[in-house]
Amino acid sequence: MNKLLGPGLLALACVGLLGGCGDKASYSMAEQSGNGKPPLPEPRNFLLPPMKVPNGVGWKEGQTPKVAQGLAIAKIASGLMHPRQLYTLPNGDVLVVESNSPGTEELTTPKQLIAGKIKNGSGKGAKGGNRITLLRPAGGNGAWEKHVFIEHLNSPFGVQLIGNTLYVANTDGIVTFPYTTGETHIAAPAQPFTDLPDTVNHHWTKALLASPDGRKLYVGVGSNSNITENGLEVEYRRADILEVDATTGASRIYASGLRNPTGLQWEPQTGKLWTIVNERDEIGADLVPDYLTSVQDHGFYGWPYSYWGQHVDRRVQPPRPDLVAKAIVPDYAIGSHVAPLGLLMTQANALPAQYHDGAFISEHGSWDRRPLSGYRVTFVAFPQGRPVGKPQPVVTGFYSPDESELYGAPVGLAQDRDGALLIADDVGNVVWRVTQAAR
Repeated sequence: MNKLLGPGLLALACVGLLGGCGDKASYSMAEQSGNGKPPLPEPRNFLLPPMKVPNGVGWKEGQTPKVAQGLAIAKIASGLMHPRQLYTLPNGDVLVVESNSPGTEELTTPKQLIAGKIKNGSGKGAKGGNRITLLRPAGGNGAWEKHVFIEHLNSPFGVQLIGNTLYVANTDGIVTFPYTTGETHIAAPAQPFTDLPDTVNHHWTKALLASPDGRKLYVGVGSNSNITENGLEVEYRRADILEVDATTGASRIYASGLRNPTGLQWEPQTGKLWTIVNERDEIGADLVPDYLTSVQDHGFYGWPYSYWGQHVDRRVQPPRPDLVAKAIVPDYAIGSHVAPLGLLMTQANALPAQYHDGAFISEHGSWDRRPLSGYRVTFVAFPQGRPVGKPQPVVTGFYSPDESELYGAPVGLAQDRDGALLIADDVGNVVWRVTQAAR
């Protein structure tokens, strides 16, 4: 018998998993990605969602992810506690946010219990450090120093520096710390700045981005459910991007209907706000494509009532045809269930020219799709400030060829002071650095 589940839950798990055997994806990730109209099959319904998750085993000594031709990859930090986000300070120090769910979501159904057990077996449910670690280049030999920078946080995710104030988005609110250039530890206690939605925390991450002038902060707040099964009352100011005054903490809803906006960036050529969004689950391996989109002030993007514009989700009751009618179609499909968690927009970097003027996206990977989707870092070209073509794989090899073992999973992305691409890997508990290969 499976030691993780009792006999009753095991039986239900088998039903769900067997049901998943007939739910193999009909479309490839490439077919359901790009700036055209992705194919969207008819939705399906399941007693339990089909689940397929590799067993988390971590990286063996000397083992690394695979990179595209012309690139090289190296490990610059290990032994971390579930690294989720990266942020490069002006002096070149790199902050690594180590975190995971606060565990405040009540598990009320067999489906939740089974999904949690199976996903945790991948390593994605490991305990987070609730801290920020600082990495600093140490000489020219590729070594990096590692310092515990801030401790005793509450499921942190986003971090931004404005002037001498460091803003950290905990799951329950933004806190601030005084920052002095070059310091390797902040002993000052966190100062509460503004509250953020904190009930249930089904989606607990709070992405954070400062405006170019430092006057505003933008916060990605995910939904408290897949499609409102926990009730609409717990979705207050959820599935939104909030705009927060960086001086007073006053906030408003900037855009809504975004199920889980996990990464925010300014597109350098146009100055527009862009986000990546994790779409809804449990209606099939090919539904619904996660996406990358520009964000309009007061824009509504469909959740929970519809997806990809006006495709109505009939599971949501009562329906809202008035909202469906104004739902904005996303700009760019990434693929179904790839779970994008990291976004980095760049004009110039230390990688070959084909990786300039575009967006790097980290795909944390599927748990309810056969074959697996995601588990890679891709690049999307933005030649005129708009995405074109298909996502190009940059870093892959995070799972075994037979899809049974998971070595790592990419999350946060950053560019270091030398222009290299940095990747937080929360299953492998390491930070990777991607550069142009030596000639």
